[in-house]
Amino acid sequence: MALIFYPGPGRTVKQGAPLSGEGVFLKGNNGCAAILIHGLTGTPNEIKFLGVSLNKKGYTVICPRLKNHGAPLDVLKDTKWEDFYQSVRDAYMEVKDGHRFIFVSGLSMGALLALLLADEFRDRINGVSCLSPTLFYDGWNTPWYNFLLPLAIHTPLRNYFYHKEDPPYGVKNKRMRERLHNYYSNAGIDDAGKISEYGYPFFPVALLCQLKSLVSHLVSRLENIHVPVQLIQAKDDDISSVKNSQFIYDRVRSKTKEIVLLHDSYHCITADQERKTVTAKIEEFFSKIHSGTEKE
Repeated sequence: MALIFYPGPGRTVKQGAPLSGEGVFLKGNNGCAAILIHGLTGTPNEIKFLGVSLNKKGYTVICPRLKNHGAPLDVLKDTKWEDFYQSVRDAYMEVKDGHRFIFVSGLSMGALLALLLADEFRDRINGVSCLSPTLFYDGWNTPWYNFLLPLAIHTPLRNYFYHKEDPPYGVKNKRMRERLHNYYSNAGIDDAGKISEYGYPFFPVALLCQLKSLVSHLVSRLENIHVPVQLIQAKDDDISSVKNSQFIYDRVRSKTKEIVLLHDSYHCITADQERKTVTAKIEEFFSKIHSGTEKE
């Protein structure tokens, strides 16, 4: 992952193909709603497979596009984590009435937002599935200069540095990785033509400051969480190690909690080689709760 200095656009930055403000909404018929949350600089597309599968099982599925995802990088980089969380709260408000059970699942930073929602609405959220939760960037593909970033994020320099995504892009599947590489390797920092499909090819260092604040806010609240919690992560996660899942597991107060380890995936487990396994595990976890065989 290369670190790029970029003082800002000298012209109007072209926005990518727009995502709808609502993201994804699929109406179900089994009385259960599933709120799905994509990762930081990602898109609802990365959890589309899970959403379609849950909807086929009867779940109403809502996957909001997080605030300013789809906007130019210089807009996204100035967004606060509270704005991302508000996108999730808005999705919850859309489905809280008319559904007997409400579940939430998130990928990467989305997993942290899912846990926050479970804390705030603890009397209404019935279960949480955390996918590749990212409290710390400690995976095997962490860049060598990672230890220097705390110096940058506390200075104005954070507004001018970006990571450029590099292989394996969070996926082990060779075909998908090649497709991502064809886009990411040729994309300029102001080229947002396909972000609605692939996410951003560059990651603003300024957002690491927001992630750090989100983590601090969440960690102090983990002990308040009592709803069933599932954590799914790849043993070879290139972005965040399984220590992230273990950290959460050890601190939530849920009577029902589990860690599921994958052996043939990297970070983006909802789109990688074991996506069917991930989907099946989530469906099983949610089903046990709403069928009454798993209670908290």
